[in-house]
Amino acid sequence: MGKKTKNTRFKVFKITIVTLILLFVFGAVATMGVVLAMVKTAPPLDVNKVLSLNEPSVIYNDSGQFMDTVISDINRKVVSFKDMPQDLKDAFIAIEDERFKTHSGIDIRRIFGSTLTNISNKLTGKRGLHGASTITQQLVRNTMLSNEVKIKRKVQEAYLSLQLEKQLSKDQILEAYMNTIPLGGPAYGVEAASLQYFNKSVSKLSLLECAFVAGLTQSPSVFYNAVVTQKNTSSYTNRTKSVLSKLLENGYISQTEYSTALSDLNNKKLTFNFTRQSNSLKYEWFSREVIRRVKQDLMAQYHIDEDDANRMIMYGGLKIYSTMNKDMQEHTQTTLDNMDSILGMKSKYIDKIAQPQASAVIMNYRTGEVKSIIGGRGNQPPLSFNRATQFYRAAGSSIKPISVYGPAIDSKLATAAKIYDDAPVPAEIGRFYPDNGKPYNPSNSPAIYEGPMTLREALTKSKNVISVRIEHELSLSTGADYARKFGLKIDKNTDEASMAAMSLGQLGGNPGVSGTNTLAMAAAYGVFGNGGMKVDPIIYTKVLDRTGKSILESKFNSTKVLSPQAAYIMYDLLRGPVSGVGGTGTAANFSPMAHGKTGTTNMSIDLWFTGLTPYYSAAVWIGKDDHGSFNENYTFGKYIGSNDAARLWGIIMQDAHKNLAYKEIPMPSGIVQVPICTVTGKIPTDACPSTTIRNELFIEGTVPTEICDYHIRVPDEKPDETDTDSKDDKDKNTDTDNIDKNENSSDSNNNSGDDTNTDTNEGSTNDNSTPSDNTDSNKIINNFIKPKGKK
Repeated sequence: MGKKTKNTRFKVFKITIVTLILLFVFGAVATMGVVLAMVKTAPPLDVNKVLSLNEPSVIYNDSGQFMDTVISDINRKVVSFKDMPQDLKDAFIAIEDERFKTHSGIDIRRIFGSTLTNISNKLTGKRGLHGASTITQQLVRNTMLSNEVKIKRKVQEAYLSLQLEKQLSKDQILEAYMNTIPLGGPAYGVEAASLQYFNKSVSKLSLLECAFVAGLTQSPSVFYNAVVTQKNTSSYTNRTKSVLSKLLENGYISQTEYSTALSDLNNKKLTFNFTRQSNSLKYEWFSREVIRRVKQDLMAQYHIDEDDANRMIMYGGLKIYSTMNKDMQEHTQTTLDNMDSILGMKSKYIDKIAQPQASAVIMNYRTGEVKSIIGGRGNQPPLSFNRATQFYRAAGSSIKPISVYGPAIDSKLATAAKIYDDAPVPAEIGRFYPDNGKPYNPSNSPAIYEGPMTLREALTKSKNVISVRIEHELSLSTGADYARKFGLKIDKNTDEASMAAMSLGQLGGNPGVSGTNTLAMAAAYGVFGNGGMKVDPIIYTKVLDRTGKSILESKFNSTKVLSPQAAYIMYDLLRGPVSGVGGTGTAANFSPMAHGKTGTTNMSIDLWFTGLTPYYSAAVWIGKDDHGSFNENYTFGKYIGSNDAARLWGIIMQDAHKNLAYKEIPMPSGIVQVPICTVTGKIPTDACPSTTIRNELFIEGTVPTEICDYHIRVPDEKPDETDTDSKDDKDKNTDTDNIDKNENSSDSNNNSGDDTNTDTNEGSTNDNSTPSDNTDSNKIINNFIKPKGKK
């Protein structure tokens, strides 16, 4: 009985042992299968990804000089292994992975210790898993895996670490680790941390500072906040002591070095020169636009989404070469910032932003390279609204060369010599464009009418009523088509149906649909100096990746807007507003090279000056952010007009041309210069006073064929009394007209271009043409026509 019981117990024990062994084997096999599955799903080892460290991109100016570092939530500055202090390398090894130099990627001893700790935590109900990660494993996790604390990630981490150790040396692994480890706040890597906490390069750290930096890995955010607030300072001082102890324990420092460093720590000689990373850029207006354009182009060329493009720019270590000229950018910004003293005004501040605001752009209109972008004046926070590139405003009279005069010359509807009547818009024209049920009837600004004048004089003085007359002949749709080709946003449903919009620039100003900005206007006016070709603005030239490989290049793109002949004639006409009698933008006249046009919208809400020289085009805008008028009750201490925008333009452009020689734009073929009588726009005779004769430019085939019939030579024989009285009356009338014109020219040297409606419907067009002998006129024309070539 006893023997049988004994045998039964042995059999049970045997079965139990076999069962346990089988369970262990099955468990091991199952575990191995799970581990193998985890390993199989691990990402492939990418050594380049490990070595290609996240690093902010850098922007350079047009001279290849450093301009700005792209701001991101990670501040990393990669430093070479040889520039890292030996004390710092030793400190990281001592506190993070003391057997780093001997293990093959994982530390078995640490794994067993960590396992026991984790089992204890499970039994006691503590949460979380304690890792045994080596420096190699941390590097793999930081560059290839997530920070999620899960068994799967730990298995994959260990596997990839073993693989990485076979391909990289210990020095390469330690260098990569020290350049990627998060060390509090935005600082990633030891160089960024050294600059953040001590405001000096890592190569200059003392032993005590090295111990502090290495200790940050335990709890970067806690230690960072402690340094910033100087509260709970014992958290990082105790950790620094632990690092020093490990350095001594592992034989990296002597007892004397340890004692000295510890004494300094206890005596509070670990001091900080904390530098908080700013999210502002030095050249905020230009650099933000560069970043925006590069992001757009990366998305388009590589078919990536916005997040991936942002990552490439912020962390890809790209080298972005912009077109910004440092001197032009800084001088333009300074000019706008000093508007108060330059214009004799006094700014008001709304939410700490100066009002009125301003923007400006300078562009090389032949290459497309933008040299200066200023999106606002005064101190403004990062990521502020860029008024040079992001807003859409009405253009005022600065639209006239784009949608009225340029198209009229280009289509041969008019010439610079054609006579138009400066008189209120006739009702028969105004009825086509009803305004509140009445015929459209805008006035000049100032409301002065000077009678018949050439198209050239009308542009010089920015005569609103003549612009309406020309646009009526041209058609709104034609003017709108040209404006679009120039690069303005024209709303088909509103702007294109509005005479005020197309002839006087009273565009709707709806973002992306209607209006313009200083960047678009600078590009548009470049057409007049570039043979009628509009070149798309270029903000950057190329982008290189961290290896120096080109990944983006800006492409030159141009489109034809005007004929070369029409463009040149318009360029010549634009000299008038700057230097002609009655010109509206004379303050821009820094040089005979200056050409341009003012612009003023209703209620003086927007003030413009846009112009060009043989070198650059530029645009300046002044206005309030709330779209309000800033001349009501002289809010800013004085009246501010478009000639003030011209003044800023002249100052900006004078500096941009300080080292440039005077030159002219060559006249293209297909243009002739012919004397005309400015009173009639016809071929002059011997009877025309010399003061009324000027050489005018014409596209071949558009030269006037009629002879002036206003000035008539008096016969040598004594006229009868009736004829004398008639002549005297006529001379008196002529003299009176001239006196009126001179007086009105002086008065109109204020800011023309307002579109102010009046109730008067009077006015008519004058037709000064009369039949003449074509044979005689051809002879006179042939005598006057000058050879093609330089004017």
